[in-house]
Amino acid sequence: MTYFLHGIHVIYLPKMAIVKNRKLLLRGIDDKGFAIKMNFMLKEKINHLFEEQLSEWELAKKNYNALEQIKTKTLVADGREYRIQFNPARIASSAAKVDAQSLRERKCFLCSNNLPPEQRGISFKEKYTILVNPYPIFPRHLTVPAVEHTPQLIASRFGDMLDLAQQLDDYVVFYNGPKCGASAPDHFHFQAGNKGFLPVEKNRDKYKAISIESDNKEELLEHFQQIYDSLPLRPDDTEPMMNILTWYELHQWMVCIFPRKKHRPSCYGEGETDLLISPGAVDLGGVFITPLEKDFLKITAEDIANILTELRPANENSRAPDR
Repeated sequence: MTYFLHGIHVIYLPKMAIVKNRKLLLRGIDDKGFAIKMNFMLKEKINHLFEEQLSEWELAKKNYNALEQIKTKTLVADGREYRIQFNPARIASSAAKVDAQSLRERKCFLCSNNLPPEQRGISFKEKYTILVNPYPIFPRHLTVPAVEHTPQLIASRFGDMLDLAQQLDDYVVFYNGPKCGASAPDHFHFQAGNKGFLPVEKNRDKYKAISIESDNKEELLEHFQQIYDSLPLRPDDTEPMMNILTWYELHQWMVCIFPRKKHRPSCYGEGETDLLISPGAVDLGGVFITPLEKDFLKITAEDIANILTELRPANENSRAPDR
């Protein structure tokens, strides 16, 4: 088990860790082969889903084609690389009204009864539906809502997130908390985007996250719960504020947890002096989304640094949970 906590690399070497890793390598061929086959089958289904949706669903086709032409630029803030993406299709998410009254007054766009007639999905664990996101950030962008209309709360679903990352091992799976970038905080959902897109994948220790890596799911669940319990919970919130990224490679899960203290930065807005940026896991992982061209043109590295300072908890030196 390894933690990278706010840039501090803290290694925990559990007793018998080498034996565990050796057992991983020596697992029965049948078990390993079955898991690989299941992963392959799901990924093939998703590839087919993309082909089908981009040929039959005009909105998705239009937005994925537009993604190939979008403008990007790179800024370096506090020694970290951030790609800025001008993506007009994301304005519905960035400008989403997520107050209780607005949520009550609109139909939930993640409930199956309200999905567009062209939208198709794939069942996952009989609890979720894997959908092509019609407003993509990534070249391959998925939304994975729960079948039931239930609030965006991660505590009891982190294990499902690990399972999804393991089966979709060519994707990064991410979670935005109800006040941390989720545009549908009333309906639980993950998202996933193809690997190789986020700068944090190559430099986890640089991006001010609590970073865990392990080949043991039970240990990950235990340590996630310890971290979850250690984060502050505001009186009016339903869970500690956080964004999460996770992916699976070389038989290990990589998890980045970004604690938060604020939903949106003070610069948020659509006025000439504002920036319409509502950061989520993707932004904190190194790709900032600007749906308005004026914001794409004027945003600076100093703006990025100020936004991140506003969002992060004041205590940057908290410790990883004791073993």
